[in-house]
Amino acid sequence: MTTQTLYLLAAEQKSAEVTDWSARISWVIGLVVLVVFVYWLMRQGWKWRGSLQSDLPAPATAPEGSADGEKLLTLCGRYHASTTAGQWLDRIVAHGLGTRSRVELTLTADGLDVVRPGASDFFVPAADLRGARTERALAGKVLPEGGLLVITWALGDRLIDSGFRSDHSAEHPAWVDAVNHLTSTTEGIAR
Repeated sequence: MTTQTLYLLAAEQKSAEVTDWSARISWVIGLVVLVVFVYWLMRQGWKWRGSLQSDLPAPATAPEGSADGEKLLTLCGRYHASTTAGQWLDRIVAHGLGTRSRVELTLTADGLDVVRPGASDFFVPAADLRGARTERALAGKVLPEGGLLVITWALGDRLIDSGFRSDHSAEHPAWVDAVNHLTSTTEGIAR
């Protein structure tokens, strides 16, 4: 063996002996504690937002027999969020409206039935619908132009924007037309 090889072997053996495992383990434990603490803070923020919105009435559930009515449109896709109307970052979390999930939307002359597996379903009566449009962003979700179907509706005295994304985004313009047509025919109904 050459002298250079012996120096390399000695240096390698010395670096293996120098590893301070207690310091490494302490850093890993500290990092895990930090991640858990940040997660806990996020959860507390979500609960706090829900308590601030506790004055919001619970959304209606589908009335009996509404599924038997004539379906104007149906849509399968994702429910992204509900926000205060016109404020795309002010997420509504009360009554489960902040939970993202799969969704099946059904529009009838009676209103909009929102069925969300794994989250609470709700129903928007036709008299509470205010309009629909396509958007790029809602509650931190940003998509290509027209990627979100946003339906505006009244919940108590508050206007809500709910964002949906169809599995086939080419359906969005038909939904905008149908919801806006339905709202124009229900304008005379007391709200």
